[in-house]
Amino acid sequence: MATTRLKKTYQETIVPKLVNQFQYTNVHQVPKLVKVTVNRGLGEAAQNAKALEASLSEIALITAQKPVVTRAKKAIAGFKIRQGMPVGIMVTLRGERMYAFLDRLINLALPRIRDFRGVSPKSFDGRGNYTLGLREQLIFPEVEYDSIDQIRGMDISIITTANTDEEGRALLKEMGMPFRDQ
Repeated sequence: MATTRLKKTYQETIVPKLVNQFQYTNVHQVPKLVKVTVNRGLGEAAQNAKALEASLSEIALITAQKPVVTRAKKAIAGFKIRQGMPVGIMVTLRGERMYAFLDRLINLALPRIRDFRGVSPKSFDGRGNYTLGLREQLIFPEVEYDSIDQIRGMDISIITTANTDEEGRALLKEMGMPFRDQ
């Protein structure tokens, strides 16, 4: 696979900027992306097998990788869920696919959100990892409006090697993540 545009930008411009900004002594101290996980909880999948199939094909289309079905670890009678029932799907992206997905997310999908003013800068976990929740799958250009049966959201977690939220925020901001001002 050819090097993606975002990875090239990271190597050529972002790394030198972050070295100057945080006064790193070694280029390997610069935070980098480890993986991106896309997760969708499907409570109705226990009763509705079609919802699971539709979600599997949708997430596969968006991420260009086949998702894994996540299953219930224990039974919850209140939710009518038994152990081993499918309750969601997830994909872990690494390498070139990760950079390609992030590039599409930042430059194509997020600007298509209605009344979009930027993503929250507060969604860091304290160790430089960022999680973002999307309410609908239609913001991705790969998904056609006619092909979906129901609007469903997803959670996207971006895992980095940053030690602090400040470093993680600087890395994602340089990559083009549109953070809104507090």
